[in-house]
Amino acid sequence: MEDFWFYIQLGLDHVLDINAYDHVLFLIALALPFTFKSWRTVVFLATLFTIAHCLSLILSSYNVLSVDVALIEFFIPITIVVTAVFNMLYAKLGSNEKNIWPHSVATVIFGLIHGFGFSTYFKMLMAEEHNKLCPLMGFALGIEISQVIIVLSVLILSFFLTSFTKLKHISLVFLLSVLIILLTIPLLIETFPYGTQY
Repeated sequence: MEDFWFYIQLGLDHVLDINAYDHVLFLIALALPFTFKSWRTVVFLATLFTIAHCLSLILSSYNVLSVDVALIEFFIPITIVVTAVFNMLYAKLGSNEKNIWPHSVATVIFGLIHGFGFSTYFKMLMAEEHNKLCPLMGFALGIEISQVIIVLSVLILSFFLTSFTKLKHISLVFLLSVLIILLTIPLLIETFPYGTQY
């Protein structure tokens, strides 16, 4: 049982690590367009993301499917930028005209990509281990707990900012999406797989 809690902690630390903020940025971008009033939509998208990244995490961890690590590291910031752009388009369309299905499809695809990203770290941890199931479950659970923390934090912060200031939710979504894109640009440059370092 101690080992299980150890891997939960590793999953938590991996997502919440300030030095590896790409997953945090993605989750912020994912939750940003929504409020507590649309909590069902947030739960739906979070569930899709969870299913997708757990699937690719399992497939990669058991070597059923292998993907180039350099490409995955580059695709992760791309998912952040695309999600932020979605948010800006949604902000322009207005809350009554949102279609959740394009966001849902993108969330599944992006979840698969992030799962491969998680698996790279997990496989380094488990290089000497033969029994991966219990550690994998603990690691995945730690990731899910961290995701819930981030999504709830975004919803709470958004609620306070729009309730106690004159800032409209649409404006908040647009401004923070621009900020997310600006923060992601260095990640795109750093992880670009065809640079001179190769």
